[in-house]
Amino acid sequence: MIGVKYDDKMKNRLRRIEGQIRGVLTMMEQDQDCRDVVNQLSAIRSAVDKALAVIVAGNLEACIRDEMEKGNTPDQVIKEAIDLLVKSR
Repeated sequence: MIGVKYDDKMKNRLRRIEGQIRGVLTMMEQDQDCRDVVNQLSAIRSAVDKALAVIVAGNLEACIRDEMEKGNTPDQVIKEAIDLLVKSR
C-alpha cells in the first residue's frame, strides 16, 4: 500500500497518548489505586483505537485506488483492505 502522510493533528493525538502512558507509569510508581490505573489504561486503549480508525478510514480509499492502479484484482484489493481493518482491531 502507498505511504501515508500523517498530519500534525495525528501526531499531536499520539503525543497525548504518550503523555497518558507516562501518567499511568507515574500512577503505578506512586502505588495509586488499581481502579484508577485501569480506568486510565482503558482511556489509552480508546484513544489508540480512535487513532487507528482515523488512519484506516482516512487512507483506505487511497490505498485501494493505488492497488487497483498497480493492476491488482479487486479480490486482492478487497482482501488486503479487510486484512488491514481486522489487524487494526
